[in-house]
Amino acid sequence: MTDGVRLDKWVWAARLAKTRSLAAEAITGGRVQVNGQRVKPARDVKLGDVVEVSTGPVARTVVVRGLRDRRGPAPEAQELYEETPESVAARERHAEERRLAAAPTPIAGPRPTKRDRRRLEDPRRRGR
Repeated sequence: MTDGVRLDKWVWAARLAKTRSLAAEAITGGRVQVNGQRVKPARDVKLGDVVEVSTGPVARTVVVRGLRDRRGPAPEAQELYEETPESVAARERHAEERRLAAAPTPIAGPRPTKRDRRRLEDPRRRGR
């Protein structure tokens, strides 16, 4: 295998980005760092490099364990990197916080009548 693979191709092949153009855009936008440095999409990534990918509010920190420039099945893509324990813990903590924040609040009182539903659905009648 070669010494390195283009970062945008590797991020796409590792399924950390949905498309290669989105991977390149994330790298150019500074949401992907290699060994703590902001890089360009054409930079070669090598075995042992630490890649930090920020998607949304949580950053994934992974160590490169395999090189590939073509996208394959998801199980093969997961073999290309190893996520750090700190990154896994942060992702799980964020998922738990999101799950607790999205907990539905029970509606107080009885079921709304047809009149109440019309009032709720029509923004012009809300004040009446």
